[in-house]
Amino acid sequence: MGADSPHPVRILVVDDDPGDVLMIEEALADSDVEKVIDVVSDGEEAMEFLRAEGRHQEARRPDVILLDLNMPRMDGRQVLGAVKQDEDLRTIPIVVLTTSNADTDIVGSYTLQANAYVTKPIDLDDFNDVVRRIDEFFGRVVVLPKRG
Repeated sequence: MGADSPHPVRILVVDDDPGDVLMIEEALADSDVEKVIDVVSDGEEAMEFLRAEGRHQEARRPDVILLDLNMPRMDGRQVLGAVKQDEDLRTIPIVVLTTSNADTDIVGSYTLQANAYVTKPIDLDDFNDVVRRIDEFFGRVVVLPKRG
């Protein structure tokens, strides 16, 4: 992937807070990295999307997942564990993007093989900056695995 990629970077945002989703989408739109953004609002829907099941049968595999931890039905920790244990999905990089800065959440996320852990800033400008940096890193710097 990266800068020379002919394909847009596909980002799956998994977050149940519509305000945070809007801010993430707006921050991602500000960068010139070509991308496609999909959004799901809880862990169960995320797994459905990733497995192209149910209402997401047409879903395309994301290149990177931005994952909130605290969600209803199936939380981010459960999603992280399920994705990293799945032979077909485990190579998708996952950035935990959450309000929690608790050591247990940080260590727990890395133990479950998160690729990065980022605390959502409260300040809007800082929030935009953090999301743009994630976008730039995964859109331009990192070599991502080829889609299956």
